[in-house]
Amino acid sequence: MKTKALWLQGVSCNGNSHSFLNYEGLRELLSKVEFLYHPLLPSRLRIEDLADFTEDIDILVIEGAIKKEGFLRGKKEFFRLFQKLKKKAKYIVAVGNCASFGGVFKEYEADLTGVGYSKGEKIADFENLINVPGCPAHPEWIGSVLSLLCEGCEPELDELSRPAEIYSYTVHAGCLRNEYFEWKVDSATFGSKEGCLFYQQGCQAPYTGGNCNKILWNGVSSKTRAGMPCIGCTEPGFPSRDLFKTKTYMGIPARMPKGVPKRAYLTLTGVAKSFKIDRLNNPLMPKGPGCEKEES
Repeated sequence: MKTKALWLQGVSCNGNSHSFLNYEGLRELLSKVEFLYHPLLPSRLRIEDLADFTEDIDILVIEGAIKKEGFLRGKKEFFRLFQKLKKKAKYIVAVGNCASFGGVFKEYEADLTGVGYSKGEKIADFENLINVPGCPAHPEWIGSVLSLLCEGCEPELDELSRPAEIYSYTVHAGCLRNEYFEWKVDSATFGSKEGCLFYQQGCQAPYTGGNCNKILWNGVSSKTRAGMPCIGCTEPGFPSRDLFKTKTYMGIPARMPKGVPKRAYLTLTGVAKSFKIDRLNNPLMPKGPGCEKEES
């Protein structure tokens, strides 16, 4: 018997639905799970049918932020529909940052929330909630979580109800620019092949949970590999008001990288500053404003 699932959209850009369609194992997954309703995939039900839906289901997928009043889906109040369907589900999977924490739309309308969290604050106690944040979430993250649930297995979750196997890493892990980070060699522009994007470009990878430098997008690349700083889209504070900027005090980050004690960081950076690695300091690397060496 197939796993029964419903995919319901709140206040959403549709990005996670489209990301899911890029899941490499989608064909195999659809042999195990029946989406009784999905906004893009062929399904037995229409959105209008969900108001009278009474069956128990295995998985309720929520994409998009939760709005309590004045938002309709299928000519019905979305929040009432959600309240009804969540009682029918064995698991609730919040896909994307908006469904997990409120996301981008919360910046416009403060009353919007995620399913169980508003930014980092827990607002509802769902024992069956699994957050899969991202903007959008990586297709392999969505697909692997749904596949695991189809097999009757539950992922180990972190303190934000995210699968630990995916989010216990930082995006910094697996980044090809780590040597530049260690020796404090910065990139002055987006798109460059050399240099770390942390100090001058505000890369959030050291603060952000996610294995997207290990499981690449389309099996090919990631933001940092393409020369684009990580924007922290799996974290409850996303989006930051100071994207593309790392706040520092006398060259020291205001926030330490995840899991790194301040004393250890200061010791390592002190050592790094005392050395100049010619191999990493490419004279052809583009220099931004304020990066020019002073003439003696």
